[in-house]
Amino acid sequence: MSDTAGALTGGTEGNGEYRPGYERVAEQILEFIAESRLTPGDRLPTEIELAGRLGTSRAVVREAVKILSALGRVRAHKGRGLFVADDEGMLTASRWGGFFRPTDLDHIFSLFEFRRVQEMAASSLAATRATPAELRAIEVAVETCRHGFVHGQVEVFNQADEDFHAGVAAASHNTFLVEAVRDARRLQRQSSAIGIHDVLSEHAEAAVEEHAAIYEAIRDGRPEAAAQATAVHLDKTLEDYRRAIQRRLFG
Repeated sequence: MSDTAGALTGGTEGNGEYRPGYERVAEQILEFIAESRLTPGDRLPTEIELAGRLGTSRAVVREAVKILSALGRVRAHKGRGLFVADDEGMLTASRWGGFFRPTDLDHIFSLFEFRRVQEMAASSLAATRATPAELRAIEVAVETCRHGFVHGQVEVFNQADEDFHAGVAAASHNTFLVEAVRDARRLQRQSSAIGIHDVLSEHAEAAVEEHAAIYEAIRDGRPEAAAQATAVHLDKTLEDYRRAIQRRLFG
């Protein structure tokens, strides 16, 4: 097996636990940042230079950078290079990023359990607290998601999906829920960053209708229905992630 293939497929730790190669390289990049005492805004070496320092390939470094970007630890600026991320990203990453593994099905399942609790509560509260402006923002996100799906516009769909969940959380009028939902979705994006959701998923069409059901329950002031519709949506999204990860890992 080549060095590149070995790094991509990873290996096992002393306890026999599988670790993807790019995940181990991501940790090495974080160690480099700490040892070099780099601060937010400082420039990192190029992907080629990092590959040389870490004894791996540029392809593996690129996958590691995707993970660190999703975590908020680094920022890639086209034409300018890689930079240590801002303070907010570093804070969020230090809270959750030390243990979350975006290709570990157990971690994905736990993250969705976490999201389920948060977002059921957020949608239930939103059904009793949402202002007309907040309802309109959620409705626009639903319709934009629908447009993105119908026209096969992945970026439009994904951004509207973010706007929808953030909008529901905001309508709960609970700052802690807003922050928790944002952090959990930020971790979920790590899985997307490694190619799991780089196309519209099998669940995309159903997700559009699930979003609509959540919105309608919130609009109509039905907290229990809003929470239940949220639970259905997240359970089905989790199954979509399971299938996507299994295809990526096992073909």
